[in-house]
Amino acid sequence: MRKYTEQFPPAILDIEASGFGQDSYPIEIGCICSDGSRFCNLIKPLPDWTHWSDSAEKAHGITKHTLLQLGKSPLELTRELNQRLGGMTVYSDGWVVDKPWLMKLFFAVGVQPQFTLSPIEMVMTEEQIMVWDDTRTKVLQTQNQKRHRASFDAYVIQQTWLESYRLSRCATAQSTLQNQSRNQMTAGRS
Repeated sequence: MRKYTEQFPPAILDIEASGFGQDSYPIEIGCICSDGSRFCNLIKPLPDWTHWSDSAEKAHGITKHTLLQLGKSPLELTRELNQRLGGMTVYSDGWVVDKPWLMKLFFAVGVQPQFTLSPIEMVMTEEQIMVWDDTRTKVLQTQNQKRHRASFDAYVIQQTWLESYRLSRCATAQSTLQNQSRNQMTAGRS
């Protein structure tokens, strides 16, 4: 597994959907790569994708009309995702829902993903996991934007990973110094 750092953070993918449950489908995909480049696309629903949740629409602010007018075709989008992300592992903080939505998109048009989507926890330390929620709240407070959209959410996830990484490295360094100091004190008593 690749080692991620402050200079090379994990690429993040986020998906907004028509709702939750087995009948829901992806309506927007946003990604931020390790180099900070971003992309985001609305998805034009296929004819048999009919489930719609008004509460989901209130959360992300995307209407069915907007998808029909501005959405990219699923075939075109899957090809673009493969071109941009081919061979990479990208991460999601909502893998349990994002992975099925991603597979629904690809399988609906008969395209095989050329990249892997994994849970963000796969590239987090225990220390990062422990500070994640508080760190995410702080990251959100620094942003002027309050929208709940895929590209912004991917950015916030990556920034949260970066800040939690910094915090965990500081905690590890502090713990190491304390242990060294304890060892020196113990050695001095011998």
